[in-house]
Amino acid sequence: MDRERRRIIVQGVVQGVGFRPFVYGLAAALGLTGWVVNSPQGVLIEVEAASDILEVFAARLHNELPPNAAIDHFDSQPIAPHGDSTFEIRRSNLQGAKTALILPDLATCPDCLHEIFDPANRRYRYPFTNCTHCGPRFSIIQALPYDRASTTMRGFVMCADCRAEYENPLNRRFHAQPNACHRCGPQLTLWNRHGRTLYQRDTALLAAVQALRDGNIVALKGLGGFQLLVDAYNENAVQRLRERKGRYEKPFAVMMPTLMQVEQICDVSPTEAQFLTSSAAPIVLLRTHSDQIAPSITPENPYLGMMLPYTPLHHLLMAEFVNPLVATSGNRSGEPILIDNDQALAGLSTIADVFLVHDRPIARHVDDSVLYIFEEKPVMLRRARGYAPSPVHVDEVNVEIMAVGAQQKNTLAVAHHGNVFLSQHMGDMDNVAVLDAFTRTLSDFQSLYDLHPAAIACDLHPDYTTTRFAEQSGLPLIRVQHHYAHVLSCMAEHHLKGPVLGVAWDGTGYGLDGTIWGSEFLHINSEGFERVAHLAPFPLPGGESAAREPRRCALGLLYALYGDDLPRDRLDFTPRELDLLMTALHRQINTPLTSSMGRLFDAVAALIGLRQRCSFEGQAAMALEFSQDGLKSDECYPFTVTPVTRDDGHIERIIELKTMIAALLRETNSAVIAAKFHNTLAAMIVKIAQHTGESNVVLSGGCFQNLALLEKTIRNLRQAGFTPFWQQNIPSNDGGLALGQIMAALKDQHYVSRRTGENHQHQR
Repeated sequence: MDRERRRIIVQGVVQGVGFRPFVYGLAAALGLTGWVVNSPQGVLIEVEAASDILEVFAARLHNELPPNAAIDHFDSQPIAPHGDSTFEIRRSNLQGAKTALILPDLATCPDCLHEIFDPANRRYRYPFTNCTHCGPRFSIIQALPYDRASTTMRGFVMCADCRAEYENPLNRRFHAQPNACHRCGPQLTLWNRHGRTLYQRDTALLAAVQALRDGNIVALKGLGGFQLLVDAYNENAVQRLRERKGRYEKPFAVMMPTLMQVEQICDVSPTEAQFLTSSAAPIVLLRTHSDQIAPSITPENPYLGMMLPYTPLHHLLMAEFVNPLVATSGNRSGEPILIDNDQALAGLSTIADVFLVHDRPIARHVDDSVLYIFEEKPVMLRRARGYAPSPVHVDEVNVEIMAVGAQQKNTLAVAHHGNVFLSQHMGDMDNVAVLDAFTRTLSDFQSLYDLHPAAIACDLHPDYTTTRFAEQSGLPLIRVQHHYAHVLSCMAEHHLKGPVLGVAWDGTGYGLDGTIWGSEFLHINSEGFERVAHLAPFPLPGGESAAREPRRCALGLLYALYGDDLPRDRLDFTPRELDLLMTALHRQINTPLTSSMGRLFDAVAALIGLRQRCSFEGQAAMALEFSQDGLKSDECYPFTVTPVTRDDGHIERIIELKTMIAALLRETNSAVIAAKFHNTLAAMIVKIAQHTGESNVVLSGGCFQNLALLEKTIRNLRQAGFTPFWQQNIPSNDGGLALGQIMAALKDQHYVSRRTGENHQHQR
């Protein structure tokens, strides 16, 4: 039978997942000849056999993928036969554009887990065990293609046994770039807070466990950076961690040794269990049903952020400790997670009592990802380890564009060869250390993919650090309105083209009129967006300080509704404080107007006595959400929608709040008020959707992290005949904003090509 030869290009998640040995084994089983090679574009394959065998090869290539592998693009072209006699795995090809996908870090696989607890195995209790199915990827890669010399493992020379595994195409460690063992790989060391070595190797791990049992705080160098660990049953130890870190009320995450132990403390659905035990191994927010752990871990919160061990080091540590551990980012509040041993010692020596470090360098910081499950799907709150930098595929990407994201919860994004790559979580850009991490990550992305962006997109806010960075880049600048970017981010995730009604609710976003927006209803089509509705604006006494003091939001709201006749007894101010703020309101001194839904949440939380001041973002809104917990109610407060004709002839609907607030103030039960308030917000969305008539309603912005609001809104929209879309794999908060900025910039790529060097503000 005549033999044919095919040249195949496979793109997707095909490097660092055992794809080449899989191809090798499949070719050997079918008697094919040819070769397979990694390249900057993905995996290249040439195979030769009878045509029917080649068809079987192609089918099995798609249907029998190794764990964690995924094919996004498969191109097969006939070429002249070569008459090869064997099939081989060739050395990586370094030529061509860099389009291969970088895999996120992967949690320990069952095979490696078995080995580290098997006394007969040569990797027994080795804390850096990995294979092609698990282990570090994004946190160690420094260049494409993904080869050991291009990772932070290049300084570790494999012993003969590891080399034999690495070079055996039938071994699951074939070209596992972080492959190592006790003899040749990274090792543990335990330091005191002055950097003096106390113990090494396994003894260091056992000593760290004893330190935890003694109530001490351990700084652990993990996969993508340092973590701070403390006994989750020890209230005094947890309080000490809060005091030293300056994180007084924000919830901590907890690591449990096993899923069974998680189920003893929390309600765990099959889908939640699936995510906890997945290769991404995120923190999953679960409802608690036990008071076993220290109460200060999640004060006034019915949910607990739970995760399972995801590296061999964590598995070994947890197996020895047995009980749950608080596992929080190794940083000072507001700063990025630390990755360097010496820097961690300098930055955390006043927090941690001992440091469990190792000598494998971390290429870039990668925090733990955080999500919860809704309707059997994830709702991503922080996208990092296990997910970043997996891309969103976008058909429109045929030009390289960079987006610098938001001021808070920053991520950056790049558009490159049909994909948008969203970085790991950075943090808030008003911190110098976060800006440094942002700059390093941007440089990372440019070098990894050899990027030459045609333009840079940023937020419309003139004072954002990211805006100034973009202005100084020298690239053509595309300014994107904040809430427009939110909605486009959700549309990109769901591959929606529009028209849609976008609902973007959050705390702060710079509006086209220079005021603070945040309750936006945007009609979006291929041309841009039109603001069609929003809350009636109210002043914020003290400006930005109102975001930290809900009582100021309450004052501003009541002043907008009642003027000097506002009900002063509902406000938490001393007479002198109130007189000063009322004077500022009269004279309009530092009292910017806002239509922010986030600030409305704050105002209502303050008015019903739940929270007057906040120690972390969203605290008042969370208190309002949780206060209705378990209460079933469909009742709403009254509200009115007033159509206003703008100067350009377009109608903009204003949602008036006076009737709602008046009714709210007549009630005393905070749980009832919270439930009716959430119901009212969902009703507002349905009302505006009915006015606009668009069947597809897209929900985005930080307010939709609120499960009660999300659930009620989706239910009401469906009942009214609308199709709701919400963010799942991309954060609805500002962590997803860079993706939306990219999508706005792609709409303007024709502009970029025509007017290089000019600024453009993307709006309508």
